[in-house]
Parts: sequence; structure tokens; C-alpha cells
Amino acid sequence: MAALTAGTKAPDFQLKTMDGKRFSLQEALTRGPVVLAFFKVSCPVCQYAFPFFERLYKAYGVKSPGQKNVALVGVSQNSSADTAAFMKEFGVTFPILLDEKDTYPVSNAYGLTNVPTVFWIAQDSEIEVSSVGWVKADFEEINRKMAETGSSTPVTVFKSGDDVRDYRPG
Repeated sequence: MAALTAGTKAPDFQLKTMDGKRFSLQEALTRGPVVLAFFKVSCPVCQYAFPFFERLYKAYGVKSPGQKNVALVGVSQNSSADTAAFMKEFGVTFPILLDEKDTYPVSNAYGLTNVPTVFWIAQDSEIEVSSVGWVKADFEEINRKMAETGSSTPVTVFKSGDDVRDYRPG
């Protein structure tokens, strides 16, 4: 089964965060859209993409209480220890969830066959962006949508000298 496509309702789930808290998709959607970025620590394309997602997280961050904002959340298919090492090595500070590494219930519910796979989930639970691998155009669309949600201008994510490919398969 291929990754869920745009126009599909996102399956609800609950997972533990790296700091042991509980994350509920349904609860997060009450505050705004959610970007889910699935990854494995050994995936070279994930290692390439996640520092760019970190830049989005730092640019749009959490707004003041009551203000609509986008939650950017990673979903790791690895152990807590391996995920922590990945976060440190690639400078990831946004929230990371741990999918059950033996059965991958959330990854399977979303139809993952490759990582990274990224979804933009609107507040009504509809998937509006479904992106497998690194697709620069999809990343730029997520940047635009994050800016629109916060009523701001899209930030410049790519810096001079960055090796930014149009596409890298996952």
C-alpha cells in the first residue's frame, strides 16, 4: 500500500514523545494543522531533509496561547536512544514521537513504504500534502502553508551554499 494521498482523512493516533509525554493527533488538530514527518535515523534522505524542517520549526515556532499555529512533529521508527542521537547530530529540536519499532502501527496506518514521508494534515483531519522522499516543491508548499496559517510571509529556508535538490527518493 502506498502512502495515504491528499484528500484522504488522516488516521487518528496517540504516541509517546521523546520526553515520555503523550501526543494525540486529534488534540493537536484543535490548535491548528499538523505536519507529520516520518523517518528512520539511518535514512540518508531523512538526514538531508530534517535540518531543513528544523529551520521551518525555528521560523514559525509555537505562537502565543490561543493563536492558531502549525505543529511540526517527527515520527521516528527507531529506538529512543537512536532517535536521541539523531536529534543531537542533526540539530533537531522539534517534538519527536516514537512509533512502536516492532510493529510500526502509525507508520502502517499511514501506508508508509519509504522515509522520509511527510503529511500536512488540516484541522478537519484531511491530508492536504502527502510527500514521499525529498520533494523540494512539496517542502516549499508546506513552508507557504505554515506562513499562511500564521498570517505571515514565507521565510527563506534555503541559504546560499545549501545543496538543495529538487528531488531525492526516500
